[in-house]
Amino acid sequence: MASIFTKPISAKTLKGEGPVIGLEIEAGSVGAVEASGDAVNAAVQPLPAEAFRDGEVVDPDSVAEALRALFSEHKLSKRVRLGIGNQRVVARTLRLPAIENPGELDSAVRFAAQEQVAMPLDQAVVEHRVVGGVAGVEGAPPQIDVMVIAARREMISATLKPLRDAGLEPVGVDLSAFGMIRALAGASGTGVNPGSEPADGATLYCSAGDVTTLAIAKGRSCLFTRVSPVGLDQTVDRLVSSTEMSHEHARMWLTHVGLESPLETIEGDAATAAQSRSALETGASSLLDELRMSLDFYGAQEGAVPAQSVVLCGHGSAIPGLAQQLEQGLALPVEVGRPQALAELDASQVARLTLPLGLAMES
Repeated sequence: MASIFTKPISAKTLKGEGPVIGLEIEAGSVGAVEASGDAVNAAVQPLPAEAFRDGEVVDPDSVAEALRALFSEHKLSKRVRLGIGNQRVVARTLRLPAIENPGELDSAVRFAAQEQVAMPLDQAVVEHRVVGGVAGVEGAPPQIDVMVIAARREMISATLKPLRDAGLEPVGVDLSAFGMIRALAGASGTGVNPGSEPADGATLYCSAGDVTTLAIAKGRSCLFTRVSPVGLDQTVDRLVSSTEMSHEHARMWLTHVGLESPLETIEGDAATAAQSRSALETGASSLLDELRMSLDFYGAQEGAVPAQSVVLCGHGSAIPGLAQQLEQGLALPVEVGRPQALAELDASQVARLTLPLGLAMES
């Protein structure tokens, strides 16, 4: 799965200028990964809770300050590929007649997208790629499936501003969903359980972070993706409002309590543990509803390849018992994604760094 919104970079341009760092910003932290062969250099920098919200920059100065600290302390290359995922990015799959001429295909995609993409295309960055198709049958012409991605220009500009203010060089902007697929699809031995995907089915990938990033893919080919505002941030907010603890403290309690151990066996204040469990149960139920709705919506599309398994990543994947609850509710096998490249890190670090790892990987 190739990057989007990326200008071609020649090998000559890259020579001597350092590797490309996969960079993901979310509520509470910034994650960066450099992947070079078998070596991985990864780092996380805390971010004020209100600096980044719902997948968008709210306080660019705070984000720029965190980026400067992260890249200075860990001596990372300034060349970055940024992942984005929010409600102002739209992805749609269109079925069109097979068109070989790139210019004609681009025109046909833009014409068809006007009815499918709910934003003025003259105010958006629009990219597309062919993700499949069907051969002509009984005299009918062959058709292709094209994924169209549109993102509002002002959102991309606002997201890139703190990077440039921090002295970084954005060499590409990619969908976080595509990075997730690259990190977890098992290609080239860098993902989980290479070759485990059923030959006739697809996989639902889910990053349960501050927002929830979903993608259905067959191999590395993304067939469907969406971003839901229902995420861990809402669960954290729920716990913060009932306890008045900090966002960071609330995140720690949610992971500590989890969903699998009896409450009476959990160490710490019993009332806080009970409030944490209640917030988690509500959040898990909402996430399950989002997954079901997305699977139903995708399944209704023409030529949809059925999803036969689920791979979970993001902060939520480190919460004990969440994967098991989703598996029971979806009646599909659910595994927690653990990329081999991050095998030496602990579970919470792997959960946070899976998406930036995929953004750092070669397309």
